Amino acid sequence: MTDYMQLANKALNDEPLTRAESLSVLNSPDDDLLALLHAAFQVRSKYFGRTVRLQMLQNAKSGACLEDCHYCSQSAVSNAPIERYNLLPQKQMIQGAREAAASKAQRYCIVISGRSPLDREIDEIAGAVRSIKQEIPIQICCSLGLMSDEQAKRLKAAGVDRVNHNLNTSEAFHESICTTHTFQDRLSTIKNARAAGLEICSGGIVGMGESNDDLIDLATALRDVKPDSIPLNMLNPVEGTPLENIDALTPQRCLKVLCLFRFLHPRTEIRIAGGREHNLRSLQPLSLYPADSVFVNNYLTTPGSPAPEVWGMIEDLGFKIEVDYQQPVAG
Repeated sequence: MTDYMQLANKALNDEPLTRAESLSVLNSPDDDLLALLHAAFQVRSKYFGRTVRLQMLQNAKSGACLEDCHYCSQSAVSNAPIERYNLLPQKQMIQGAREAAASKAQRYCIVISGRSPLDREIDEIAGAVRSIKQEIPIQICCSLGLMSDEQAKRLKAAGVDRVNHNLNTSEAFHESICTTHTFQDRLSTIKNARAAGLEICSGGIVGMGESNDDLIDLATALRDVKPDSIPLNMLNPVEGTPLENIDALTPQRCLKVLCLFRFLHPRTEIRIAGGREHNLRSLQPLSLYPADSVFVNNYLTTPGSPAPEVWGMIEDLGFKIEVDYQQPVAG
């Protein structure tokens, strides 16, 4: 029987788990889940206490992507019935930031579809970010696809705090879910963003058919990236995408993965991201024992939990929302 507290103590001493220990977490019996969560919470509590940070997404450009990411409803290989539109006007991006602040979000993330942003899209987003920063001291994250060092520098100059660019999965499994860009392409974008002085948000997607070893390899690759934040998405299989028939995750499996990432990334913000409602279902509250951050409201093309519902879950756990700026007065 695995001693989960021993794994927690290794994490607290900044000692990486061995592959065998990591596999023991992913293969742990469901009956051990409460013991595993207790151990992971000791690590989470050490570095994040009982606080939770919220984040809200703005899908600022939807569809019309030429990439073939198999999990994505906006990709070239998807015929999912989603809303498709070009880049939103700046006023809508600014309004999104106001809604994020009203939702008690620490961070507002502007996301666009496509392989890489056009120069004019960088200009428009930069203009919106400058206006937002003049009005609301919320942190701004951008997820814009593959980016050059010059594009990253322009975002930094506009006031963007952080760039999201997920590794998504292990390097070995990457070609199984995307062939139009490589794992190394993604690492290059992260390198460009960091060189520009931007914080890094990078995580992955669980449940795409990857093996336990792929999950461990993803977590290990992220240790090399050293992101400031790790969002863990749980595949929500959308009809019309190549992965529409893959729906094998259980709430217990998702919680074990979150615990593993907490052990391997003890000091890093870990966010429960897309697909949590679909996959965790009634066990969603338990995910905040290993994780310390969560999305509110909608995702990119699927609905999420409204902010007041998330606030209630956090309060019921005896946790507290952490936000470091003055909230706007409603009305």
